Amino acid sequence: MSADQRKTKAELIEELRRLRRQAEKVKALRQQLKDLRADCSELQVQCTEQNRTLEDECRLRDRTEEALRLAEMIIAQSPVVLFRRRAGKTPKLVYVSSNIIQFGYAAEELLNGRVTFSEIVHPDDHNRLVEEVNTFTESDVEDYTQCYRIVTRSGEVRWVEDRTSVVRDGQGRKIFNQGILVDVTPRRLAEEELRKSEEKFRRIVETSGEGFVLMDDQLRIVEVNDSYCRMLGYRREEVIGKTTLELASDEFRQFITGSRERLLAMDYRTFEGALVAKDGRRVPVLIHGNTLRDANGAKIGNAAFVADLTEQKKALELAGKVQRSLVPARAPVVEGLDIAGRSDPCQEVGGDYFDFLYGPAYPAGNLIVVVGDISGHGVDAALLMTTARAFIRMRATQPADPARVVAMANHDLTLDMGDSGSFMTLFYMEIDPRGRTARWVRAGHEPALLYCPVRNQFEELTGNGAPLGVDLNFGFTDQALLALHPGTILALGTDGIWEACDPAGRLFGKERFRDVIRRQSAGSAQEILTAVFDAVGRFCRGMPSHDDITLVVIKIEE
Repeated sequence: MSADQRKTKAELIEELRRLRRQAEKVKALRQQLKDLRADCSELQVQCTEQNRTLEDECRLRDRTEEALRLAEMIIAQSPVVLFRRRAGKTPKLVYVSSNIIQFGYAAEELLNGRVTFSEIVHPDDHNRLVEEVNTFTESDVEDYTQCYRIVTRSGEVRWVEDRTSVVRDGQGRKIFNQGILVDVTPRRLAEEELRKSEEKFRRIVETSGEGFVLMDDQLRIVEVNDSYCRMLGYRREEVIGKTTLELASDEFRQFITGSRERLLAMDYRTFEGALVAKDGRRVPVLIHGNTLRDANGAKIGNAAFVADLTEQKKALELAGKVQRSLVPARAPVVEGLDIAGRSDPCQEVGGDYFDFLYGPAYPAGNLIVVVGDISGHGVDAALLMTTARAFIRMRATQPADPARVVAMANHDLTLDMGDSGSFMTLFYMEIDPRGRTARWVRAGHEPALLYCPVRNQFEELTGNGAPLGVDLNFGFTDQALLALHPGTILALGTDGIWEACDPAGRLFGKERFRDVIRRQSAGSAQEILTAVFDAVGRFCRGMPSHDDITLVVIKIEE
């Protein structure tokens, strides 16, 4: 028998209990092992995550340290000094960047108190600086900027810009003032030079005999000098804020309005006009204007020097009166002819010329009409015109055909003009009102026009001939019209008519000139003349003429 068979029932029951207890222990151990394995797995995951976090933190620390080293290197090489000081009644510097050495001081000296910041501030700026800081503190200003001088260790004076801001704790109490110091010495020196330069030019402008006016881009006046105010009789405060249009005469206002875009498109422009003084006086002026631009080329305004031409114009007006006295005051009365003439100089005096030669001193019963144009404008041309008038009148009294008269006058003028470079174009016509014929000489001048209303046809009266004053011995030839029918219109003009411009720069042109004559052909010579000048004026819309305008109209009567 085996040992188990020899055991009693009680023993077997006890043995079974013992085995069961052992089985429970094994089961518990297995559960513990399972739990330990689970805990171990969790610990491994946590360890892995912790390792990963530590690796990230290490990389972040490395990047931070690298960024810090880079920042320190940038700060060390930067002209901008960083600082922080403790706020309160006894402020203390707790940080200053190492590049403070650019002023000859080590950061450690300022942090340990061997050198105080107040010691390096320029003595002349110290009190102002303290007063400004106290004011900012009392006003509870969060950010402020100061500009002052400091003295370097070597004794050099440098300008710095101090930009400070306030740092507060969680309760809103000021704990630090921090900011930057920037060396602005070059800028301050440049500003000082600019200020001196501006002051110099301001003195020049203020003491200038010419008026000076500064305008914004809308031509509103923002600054003037005393000469400008005296010129117009206004106080400075009465002029500031006005536009140039408000001070311009009616004609000048029309010119500015029509030519504004063209003028402002030019950076530099010179033109004449007229302003109206406070007492109503008309003040003629010469304006030298220019556009003001910033460093980038953007337009920021306009400036102009304004010269008072009153006295000059008075002298020119006197000369103009003398010259106008030499122009026929009225057309001669010639049977069979309706005659009108007019000359408008572009300046007070001009170089255009027309004349009617009729009477006992000239070929019996014939009318001589002369239209001329001296090269250039102004006083020089006016003087030459007066000389030419005298020569032509003298030669016309002598018994000779038109070609001979013009040739003798050319000889006289060429000797008189010498090497001046000036010359005169001329149209010389002699009309026989009884025989209704005409002879003419064209000396470099624009052809005269003949208009026949019956046929509605224009004809140019041409011919070859050099301007007077060019060739001493030039041979001129006559041209002839053998029949002048009633109603025929003769128009002798200068190029100032068809070369007149509107504000857009377009020419009046010969076609418009002919259209006016055609439309007014039923009227008198004076009505045709007036219609032409009115048409030119309307076309120009206030644009000043750049050339004299002269026209003679002769209408053949029944």
